[in-house]
Amino acid sequence: MNKTFKEGIESGAEQLAQSVRETLPKVQFNKNGYEIRTNVLDMAKSFTEFSYSNKWIGWEVTAKRDEKSGQIINKVDMPEIPGVDQVLETAEKFYDFINTTKK
Repeated sequence: MNKTFKEGIESGAEQLAQSVRETLPKVQFNKNGYEIRTNVLDMAKSFTEFSYSNKWIGWEVTAKRDEKSGQIINKVDMPEIPGVDQVLETAEKFYDFINTTKK
């Protein structure tokens, strides 16, 4: 066999193999329990942040005059900043929902 012919066949075979590799679906393995819990925790964190942001937009300031002293009393109702406990509570609710088999 001619050297140029052999190189042409090898090059064509490599191109064919490459095009087949690109068309085949990628194999993705199932996530383990730690990865799933990490994803659920991330979802809970995002949800808690989103909920707090929406409450922050609607915080309220009221002002009224005290009838006895005549002074103006300001009252500010701001949402409580969520902590780790709130995020974990939300994550637990999400995780319970995932594990529930009710139809």
